Amino acid sequence: MKIAIAGSSGRMGRTLIEAVLKDKEMQLAAALDVVGSPFLGKDAGELVGLPCGVSITTDLDAALAGVDCLVDFTRPAGTLAHLASCRRLGVATVIGTTGMEAGQKRLIEEAARDIPIVFAPNMAVGVNLVFKLLDTAARVLSHGYDIEIVEAHHRHKIDAPSGTALRMGEVVAAALGRDLKQCAVYGREGVTGERAPSTIGFATVRGGDIVGDHTVLFAGTGERIEITHKAASRMPYALGSLRAARFLKGRKNGLFDMQDVLGLR
Repeated sequence: MKIAIAGSSGRMGRTLIEAVLKDKEMQLAAALDVVGSPFLGKDAGELVGLPCGVSITTDLDAALAGVDCLVDFTRPAGTLAHLASCRRLGVATVIGTTGMEAGQKRLIEEAARDIPIVFAPNMAVGVNLVFKLLDTAARVLSHGYDIEIVEAHHRHKIDAPSGTALRMGEVVAAALGRDLKQCAVYGREGVTGERAPSTIGFATVRGGDIVGDHTVLFAGTGERIEITHKAASRMPYALGSLRAARFLKGRKNGLFDMQDVLGLR
């Protein structure tokens, strides 16, 4: 498969480039970056010590010509601009960008009428297995357990709670028949009163170079159940993204997530 990477010089972009270059079934066909990037014109592979002859560019349409799939972990505005070109050119898209608002998500849904898209807050296989485990746990622990979600990321992350933490909350809320928008508590300060049993709490940590830690705590009387995923590097996200790209091969359109990719529905 011929793969294009958006945001090539970023932390995730570099990891994706490395993963593609080391995959015998994938070919790095294009590497994109923002206007003004000091890496424009440079060999994308040199960013990870694997020169490949693909120069980093801002020319989106030229880069996407003949590409099978674009993998995008940038920011919402950039992702939507890339998506518009993919839609026009018929290029499949894997979107790992977080921080999307409701209206932006609707634009992705609309684009999926014409091209195949995998859109997920977390591409790691292990995290998506955790989503499945959380659904089961929430159904079993539906009474008498308070639910808290704790996530930690590096100091550079710009959105909070993380997309993964929010998705965990959505999975748990759906299993319990609740609406996360109505039961989520995103911060506590001062005299808050007793904890309402129907709430789902979120706590956010930002610091250092933490790649991504997520824990869902079910706290009952006399016991605690914790379901945790910790990422030691960004490679699990990259490998999951390539798995998603393979899933899209041959599909004409449709909106999917990693639960579809992994057959966990």
